[in-house]
Amino acid sequence: MGLGAKKAFGCGLVTVLAVVLVISLVGWVLSAMHAPNPLRPRLNVPDDVPPAGAVEVPHIDVNASGRTSLKLGFWAEPLAKEIDVDPAAIQAYGNAELIAQQSWPDCHLRWNTLAGLAQVETRHGTYTGKLFEGASIGADGVVSPPIYGVKLDGSPGFADIGDTDDGLIDGDTEHDRAVGPLQFIPETWKRYGLDASGDGTADPHNIDDAAVSAANLLCTAGGDLSTPEGWTRAIYSYNQSDKYIADVRDAAASYALRQPAY
Repeated sequence: MGLGAKKAFGCGLVTVLAVVLVISLVGWVLSAMHAPNPLRPRLNVPDDVPPAGAVEVPHIDVNASGRTSLKLGFWAEPLAKEIDVDPAAIQAYGNAELIAQQSWPDCHLRWNTLAGLAQVETRHGTYTGKLFEGASIGADGVVSPPIYGVKLDGSPGFADIGDTDDGLIDGDTEHDRAVGPLQFIPETWKRYGLDASGDGTADPHNIDDAAVSAANLLCTAGGDLSTPEGWTRAIYSYNQSDKYIADVRDAAASYALRQPAY
């Protein structure tokens, strides 16, 4: 019995060590994937509010049919390699900036502010909150698997928001959850959600729709985002936290410097 007990203990210890090793390896791989390029020194990120605008978005016809964001592929591809963001996401943010210029001309929203928000919220539609389950943007612009935030049931640090959509948007019939790459709660999505993918449906899981809907919210709440007051007011409409403001600012400023936000 004593020998058997020792064997059982030893097997369990090996299993624990193996799990620790796997987790450590995963962490190392993720760190290596996002390590700064040693050949390109990282620039200091200024703390200006609003953050500087990033590279200009080339003009395209955002009133054309279909996914107009696809017309920005030639512009987004080289940027994607520099700032380590899926080009489909960059295309969506650029497309949303151009739509904002037309729809809310006094807003002066720049695409890297949207990118800063998306970095903080879901790492551009890739972070699901689960260690071994990431998400990605499909060829149709839809993020899969769908990203749902935590249940807003009044737990410490979270608001208490009862169900407002019968679970149609967030899949929860008891409490609301934030959804999609830009993390809209159902009530906010119903108010600001727009279609930018050209399929006639505003989908919070579609990166094009989510980006232009975020632009709608920011421009409505902030007014002129070229001013410190307007930009801050706009980001506060997403999350009333000074740290959140700083995190979005730093991410947006990093993209203006054409470097990753981490």
